[in-house]
Amino acid sequence: MAEPGAGFDSKGLGLSLQKKILGKMSNKKIAKHFIDDTTSEVLDKAFLIIKDFKNKEEAKKIMKYIIKTVIKVGILYRNDQFNAEELKTVETFKSKFHSLSMTMVSFHEVDFTYDKAFLKTSLEECRQLLQTVISRHLTDKSKTRADTVFNFFNCEELMDQIFDSSGKYRDHMDVVVRNMHKMMDDGNL
Repeated sequence: MAEPGAGFDSKGLGLSLQKKILGKMSNKKIAKHFIDDTTSEVLDKAFLIIKDFKNKEEAKKIMKYIIKTVIKVGILYRNDQFNAEELKTVETFKSKFHSLSMTMVSFHEVDFTYDKAFLKTSLEECRQLLQTVISRHLTDKSKTRADTVFNFFNCEELMDQIFDSSGKYRDHMDVVVRNMHKMMDDGNL
């Protein structure tokens, strides 16, 4: 006779429900509960840049995709869902993303250092690493969301405008970079 509950995975069901619920609740109000003030300010400035560069709907969509992806990966990580190989890839991603962040700070703070080709390559490497990490855990729809975010920020025209030292996004980027410094100092980026 089978043991009661055989074939039922309560931990797996709980994890699935967490991802589903938090995925559906990924708006700015909910994000404030999961994202600290510094990160929130970076996302707010990113929203304003995207809204100006494209439109409000696109900005909302990109922010929603960022929040959903971060929350879902966070849930997977906190619930020890990554195997040893994936954890190595997570560490590689974190290191690459930290380097990318430091590079972006440098491009903003030091005139004439902006290197579009390097930035595009770094973004693509981060995208590929993230896809490797989430490949067996998230749905194709979630994977497409992550790609959409990376592809949006890998737009040459957007990069050129963001890193134009006299461009219209300079004030927004001043705030983003200040907060990125804080996040790096706190070990959160």
